Amino acid sequence: NDLIGSSAFFSQLIKEILTNSQMILFSTCVTQAFFIHLYAACSVFILSAMAYDRYVAICKPLHYSTVMTKAHILKIITAVWSSCLVSIGVLFILLLRLRFCRSEITHPYCENPTLLTLVCEDTTINNIYGLFISALSQVVANATVFYTYLQILLACFRTKRSDTKAKALQTCGTHLFVFLLMECLGLFSIISYRLKSIPPHLRRFIGVSTLIFPPTLNPIIYGLKTKEIREKVMITFKKKIFLPQCTVS
Repeated sequence: NDLIGSSAFFSQLIKEILTNSQMILFSTCVTQAFFIHLYAACSVFILSAMAYDRYVAICKPLHYSTVMTKAHILKIITAVWSSCLVSIGVLFILLLRLRFCRSEITHPYCENPTLLTLVCEDTTINNIYGLFISALSQVVANATVFYTYLQILLACFRTKRSDTKAKALQTCGTHLFVFLLMECLGLFSIISYRLKSIPPHLRRFIGVSTLIFPPTLNPIIYGLKTKEIREKVMITFKKKIFLPQCTVS
């Protein structure tokens, strides 16, 4: 998911730098906007699914293997991606039915609100649907994370093993940091279009930050912070460094 979001942004940015051109085709702009919105929607729901996984692992450790089976995990992944594809797909179907009469975009990348500024027709339905799916995703995601983390905190305070408590809080702390980062950046981007007092440069900076910082931090937080992955990486590097060189006579 991170690769989808960053690739949609950086591929066009690199093309503009190499060609020294700020022109973009309409079809390319719509494609970029679609994948950026898909990335944003999936990020929230994937983090919510991960919160549920941590809830089962910490609050019901003896039942984890029977609850989080491969079939159940596949259902969760399918539900996340299918719901995001459908909701974002409908958003852009509603967009493409409109007539465009302008051609200048001041935002550093294409997205639904900037494309709506090019429309010369009534966009009330688009605005209502956009706000509806934004509000619905926020309610579902925040309710899931709030409930699961409340139960995790209660379970941590009940346990008497300090090592278990520390590991659970560390694992959940990193996940909560990423979730709050995505929520803050995403909500600011949504609200900034409704508030004219917010400087355009600040809106652009926050929008670009959403596509740069989470994809950069996630591999570090979920990769190097995970003991098993860190150990495998170290073993791989040691094998490459200390592997004896063979000579052919």
